[in-house]
Amino acid sequence: MPGLIGKKVGMISVFGADGKNIPCTVIEAGPWCVVTQVRTVETDGYTAVQLAYDEKKEKRTSKALQGHFEKAGTTPKKKLVEFPADFSTELKLGDTLTVSDVITEDVKFVDVVGTSKGKGFQGVVKRHGFAGVGGVTHGQHNRLRHPGSMGASSWPSRVFPGMRMAGHMGAERVKVFNLEVLKVIPENNLLVVKGSVPGSKGSYLIVEA
Repeated sequence: MPGLIGKKVGMISVFGADGKNIPCTVIEAGPWCVVTQVRTVETDGYTAVQLAYDEKKEKRTSKALQGHFEKAGTTPKKKLVEFPADFSTELKLGDTLTVSDVITEDVKFVDVVGTSKGKGFQGVVKRHGFAGVGGVTHGQHNRLRHPGSMGASSWPSRVFPGMRMAGHMGAERVKVFNLEVLKVIPENNLLVVKGSVPGSKGSYLIVEA
């Protein structure tokens, strides 16, 4: 199985074998992920498995999704993610996966996908790392964090697409590659990885082994 759905618990630090303090992130990958759909080449044209995670109230679930979950023999879930799979190990509807099923001893690194923290509307200094206009001489007023010149005059008489300007920042899908697996705590369904992952505490994450 190539991955799991989880939640970001928060960040801690641990001491490594060399005595260095290592920042790491704790991910709650469970208590289990339920198989709610199995796609095959014969019926869908490709092979994949859909996992569901985190309980959801039935009254907040559409009738179509209620039937989808009933077919898998499980209760309504909040998060659904589809993972490509070759089915070397056969999975059936209603099967449950835990962190120890996916993050085995031979898995040393994982990729983590999440939604970054939303920062709202931000200027060019925060959003793109601009230095600002700088000097305060020659009558310049309140322009220390402004973008400065953005283009030509008579030609092309417009701003080219893709120009780095102020705008909405964050709240984007971000994937972090090759995070080292420091520890797996199966009794608490916890996964500890080195470094940071996108999102705030309690946000959903996709862990790809």
